[in-house]
Amino acid sequence: MIDLTSKIPLKLFADGADKEQMLAMYARPSIQGLTTNPTLMKKAGVTDYRAFCQEILLTIRDKPLSIEVFADDFSEMKRQALEIASWGSNVFVKIPVTNTRRESTANLVNELSDAGIRLNITAVMTLNQVRDIVAALVPGVPSFISIFAGRIADTGRDPVPLMEEALEIMRKRPECELIWASPRELLNIFQAGAIGCHAITATNDILQKLNLLGLDLDEYSLETVRMFHRDAVTAGYSL
Repeated sequence: MIDLTSKIPLKLFADGADKEQMLAMYARPSIQGLTTNPTLMKKAGVTDYRAFCQEILLTIRDKPLSIEVFADDFSEMKRQALEIASWGSNVFVKIPVTNTRRESTANLVNELSDAGIRLNITAVMTLNQVRDIVAALVPGVPSFISIFAGRIADTGRDPVPLMEEALEIMRKRPECELIWASPRELLNIFQAGAIGCHAITATNDILQKLNLLGLDLDEYSLETVRMFHRDAVTAGYSL
């Protein structure tokens, strides 16, 4: 397996909830952390949240793994966060930037951060949210802010200027790292690295494209032509 670490301009995190794929990504030297969320777990068929996470953590113990609370009430969020944090010293607890009623989680973030809990604030999409979270996080406690750049791009907005401004807001807080979340293509890794993002988290379908890095475009063109021809033949098409 080729070590791509030197070619990647920032920390590369794998996002998923399939046990086999997560462990395969964990074993790659280029992957420096992992993230998951309830939606990915549901798609992967996970039925026991606690058991799945604890089983994964039997192997993934020396790279950061972000695991999300799923409660909507702040007191229950806190209870879940404290339990999740107890599962491993490499665990970052993912807290959504608001609950489903649009109520900011900033006060909870401050309380958990003050208790020394390492957090990953997720589903962030605005600079006001970034300012509120940075103000709530306690200096010296490692944390991530995950801005969903891919979803921002889905609305027709260029996420790069927002990400650059977020980095400026976070500049005086070196223990707080910015994650470019929900990328849509491999190019996003290099866009994120070019502006100084600390990390990017990507699903397996994007990470598998790392094998295409530096591929000769003439060869890639020929491979594409051969694919079209092969599929037409195997489909039995005729005119």
